[in-house]
Amino acid sequence: MAGAAFAVLFPAADARAQNSPGACEDAAQVAVLPSPIAPWKGVPLRVLVAAEKPLEGELSLVAPDGSVAATSRERHGGPPYFWIAEVASPAAGTWHARLARDGAAAGCGPIARDIAVHASKPPSPGTAPGSVWPLRTSWNRETENLFSAWIAKLFDDPLDAEPSWPALHEVLRDRSRNFLYNHLGLNEDGIKMVLRPDCADLPYFLRTYFSFKLGLPFGYSKCTRGGGGKAPHCPQWFNTRNPEPPPAPPAQAAAPPRPAPSGFAALYGRTSADEPPAPVAPPPPRHLGLVPTFGEYLQTVADAVHSGSARTALADNNTDQYPVPLSRETLRPGTIYADPYGHVLMIVRFLPQAAGEAGIILAVDGQPDGTVARKRFWRGNFLFAQDPALGGPGFKRFRPIVAGKDGALRRLTNDEIAKDPQYGDFSLEQTRLGVEDFYDRMDDVLSPSPLDPVRAEKEAITSLEEQVKVRVTSVENGRKFLNSGKGNASIPEGARIFETTGAWEDFSTPSRDLRLLIALDVVEGFPDRVARRPERYAMPQGKSVADVKAELQRVLAAELATRKFSYTRSDGSAWSLALKDVTDRAADLEMAYNPNDCVELRWGAPANSDEASTCRRHAPAAQHAKMATYRAWFHERRRPPRP
Repeated sequence: MAGAAFAVLFPAADARAQNSPGACEDAAQVAVLPSPIAPWKGVPLRVLVAAEKPLEGELSLVAPDGSVAATSRERHGGPPYFWIAEVASPAAGTWHARLARDGAAAGCGPIARDIAVHASKPPSPGTAPGSVWPLRTSWNRETENLFSAWIAKLFDDPLDAEPSWPALHEVLRDRSRNFLYNHLGLNEDGIKMVLRPDCADLPYFLRTYFSFKLGLPFGYSKCTRGGGGKAPHCPQWFNTRNPEPPPAPPAQAAAPPRPAPSGFAALYGRTSADEPPAPVAPPPPRHLGLVPTFGEYLQTVADAVHSGSARTALADNNTDQYPVPLSRETLRPGTIYADPYGHVLMIVRFLPQAAGEAGIILAVDGQPDGTVARKRFWRGNFLFAQDPALGGPGFKRFRPIVAGKDGALRRLTNDEIAKDPQYGDFSLEQTRLGVEDFYDRMDDVLSPSPLDPVRAEKEAITSLEEQVKVRVTSVENGRKFLNSGKGNASIPEGARIFETTGAWEDFSTPSRDLRLLIALDVVEGFPDRVARRPERYAMPQGKSVADVKAELQRVLAAELATRKFSYTRSDGSAWSLALKDVTDRAADLEMAYNPNDCVELRWGAPANSDEASTCRRHAPAAQHAKMATYRAWFHERRRPPRP
């Protein structure tokens, strides 16, 4: 397995041996990842090639007899840019992964890699003393690019699709998406491991999974949630070589009571409090296999991280993520977005501006009910605010973890990242941006050239439509909860309605509804935004700003009236609404997040209407009274900081 362990990357030494000069390969910054870790003829051979630079070319898999078994000219992503090829039944022997570049400089031949395919299945990796899983390689530009490419492939779908999955394990078990499916040869993706991360867990689960498969170091912090006007901070950090101790069993959580003093101890006034505490026996060691150990570790990570883990102050060094500049080069798959109110998303694709279309960032997030869905970057989904009490919002990458000379793992500091040629992307740019500045800056990153204002408005309406349809699923889950007969979900006190546990977290929608209300404002205010910043738009010749604004208002009214969706009412029947209904009901949606209310009420159905006639359930009056006191948060479009 040692030979397979280092087959992950294309090292510079190998490059110089096959091409002259070696600088050709160094400049390309290419990584080659064969899968499985120990290829053999009984399973398909998959090869992923990732490059930092926008190379053009064809990836070929050449069989031991010299024949070309598979090719791919389809280049994905950017950056990083990647190709994937596969052979269903590889013959045993030495294969060659070859990337032939178009227009390569003289002396720069194809990028090639030898891959040994065994005649029979080699031994699979096992556990490693002193580590949660064996560490075989390190984090650097190449492994980061492979991580980005894996994320991009995992959630790849046509742009006009609206992909959603009931749980993360549904994505990971899809071999057509997951390049690392059963990468270790342990049938690790064939077991029925259930993964339902919420938004805070999802990026950690994906980073953990990738690290486990490739043998990379991983770590996570245990952080506060912030409060008292201060951002979250992280006093503890655990990693694969220094794992978090398991909690003691309840029977061992406290030492047994000691008997009252007697004899000499009583004579001289000595009490049991003066004696050293009786040692508590540690839990007995468990001898699990590599895959069960990984499963338990994922649960440990899920129990430790939360939305505060991503909202740490941007200049803080003791964090799991660090802030990056706002540019196409840095906003790559695997980058997270921490919004100041507690939601977390992960970028899965960046589509640059082309043919008059706006540039697009696609991201995924997890929901308390386990749903994973893809969303576009826009103001209604990616909230931004500058408030120290809320923490550090914005785009961030996972902090690199390195091994010291003693083998102990540590995280690079912000200064080290800024100076490291493998990274060099630490930035406090986002701390200097106000709300409007942030969105203006993102407009410039996504679409450097001026946009057609009508087309841009329709894109914003499409984003709102996607957001409404995602809410349909959440409200439907609440309807099913009501029908389950499990009773009412308890409403938390104050700001805790936005973050809690149990049925309220799973089926209420206060955070989502606050975002939806902000999204409604964004869409309805789009004509004013164009009038405020006309230089960002390709204004039609001969038309004034006022003319364009009037046209945008007409288009907005027409689009809101014609775009339809439907939801399931309490009796199981479907009811159709237009986006205009949602905008007209904005005031009602300020009180529509309680899962104990019927779905008709949660969509703002007017009292005594045909739509509301099927409503048979209302939340308790005491809960509605609480919601009335919280309504100002929704009306003013602000989420209160933690006390």
